[in-house]
Amino acid sequence: MDTSVEAQNVPVPETCAVCIFQRSYRLLVRAASRLQSPVLLALRLYWGWQFFQTGKGKLMSHEKVTGFFQSLHIPFPSFNAYLAGGTECVGGLLLLIGLGSRLVCLPLIFILCVAYLTAESDGLKQIFSDPDKFVSAAPFLFLEACVVVLAFGPGKFSADWLLAKKHNTSP
Repeated sequence: MDTSVEAQNVPVPETCAVCIFQRSYRLLVRAASRLQSPVLLALRLYWGWQFFQTGKGKLMSHEKVTGFFQSLHIPFPSFNAYLAGGTECVGGLLLLIGLGSRLVCLPLIFILCVAYLTAESDGLKQIFSDPDKFVSAAPFLFLEACVVVLAFGPGKFSADWLLAKKHNTSP
């Protein structure tokens, strides 16, 4: 009679290194996933406020911004100064509270692309030859924050999430 564990059909606990790694990795993924909404909240609060402040600055210093836009050869500089300032101001507040977050990111991303094409064209031209110049340009972190919110949404701590929960849809 065979008294080995295999012969008795007793399940062998998974103690192999690969199994331990798999379980540990699943635990890490679950724990890190719980950080998603708090991280998105912090990102939205910080960058929403920064957008608001930047937009407010453009609106409060309209003549100075218009002159700067003229020097960059942006058409209709006065109108575009109001448009950029208003978009950043209102978009920043909406981003801050998480209302229409993904939709709000689209015009903000557009404004930041225009900023790269006009005011930061040297950094844009050197994106591959001197990436430090590209990532150290003023619009970069604003753009990165908008792309993250566009891709991942505003998270659970947002007006979008509350409205989606109320209407049984996804944000």
